[in-house]
Amino acid sequence: MVEQSTRRGIALMVAVTFIFALQDGISRHLAETYNVYMALMVRFWFFAAFVLVIAARSPGGIKRATRSGLPWAQVIRSLILITEVVVMVQAFVYLGLVHSHAVFACYPLLVAALSGPVLGEKVGWRRVAAIGVGFIGVLIILKPGFGVFSPYALIPLAAATLFALYSLMTRYVGRVDPASVSFFYTGVIGALVITAVGIWHWENMIASDWAWMVVLCFTAATGHFLLIKAYEVAEASAIQPFAYLQLVFASTLGVVVFGESLEWNVVIGAGVVVSAGLFTLWRARVAQEA
Repeated sequence: MVEQSTRRGIALMVAVTFIFALQDGISRHLAETYNVYMALMVRFWFFAAFVLVIAARSPGGIKRATRSGLPWAQVIRSLILITEVVVMVQAFVYLGLVHSHAVFACYPLLVAALSGPVLGEKVGWRRVAAIGVGFIGVLIILKPGFGVFSPYALIPLAAATLFALYSLMTRYVGRVDPASVSFFYTGVIGALVITAVGIWHWENMIASDWAWMVVLCFTAATGHFLLIKAYEVAEASAIQPFAYLQLVFASTLGVVVFGESLEWNVVIGAGVVVSAGLFTLWRARVAQEA
């Protein structure tokens, strides 16, 4: 039995958000230089290898990890995730880390909005109101009607929608399958799918970029491992709000390393989105405890 510790879970979640933000920066650099499918293919090769090692060392081994009660749902869920990763990395290239993460931060609101029609969960009027406020924040970020609206701004919004669907699918399969099975499908199916595309776009990388690729692969494995540990030692509802720190870390990286600008509408809009998202998380926790 793993000892529960909210403080330790929070510390692990903060570390996870920092690592994931670092991954986003490296992904942006590689995707600006090389084909995005090839870069993600190498990353998922390493991730799949990591998943196989974890499964082999778990009770029941790889055979148990492949035994899903909802195999087709697991495959669809994995396809949604790999599509979301491709779309989000493209957003980094076209919009940068600051704007992409500011818009992507709305995904918990999308999860709340879609949990009713997709999972049949009850969504009260307070959460509905928070969802509406959150999307006002997205509009503040996107500034439609002021100057020329960039269609690239819709890319991170599409990524957020895909990730919300992935999250809902994860909840759905979680009713039947343990987390170890979902983790296995995520890595292996993702690697198979992206390889089928990425292998046709192979490009030679210079030595320094191979070094960055190695860092990307190791941080991906480390981040997911720490995320698993975070959910083992603390309740998800207690540590999930700290996932928003990825927006802070990624934006800092975008400004300091990539020279991106931090506009006031993005700061204000992101603040509105995050506040609404934290409220929906709090209301979800209240509903669970009621």
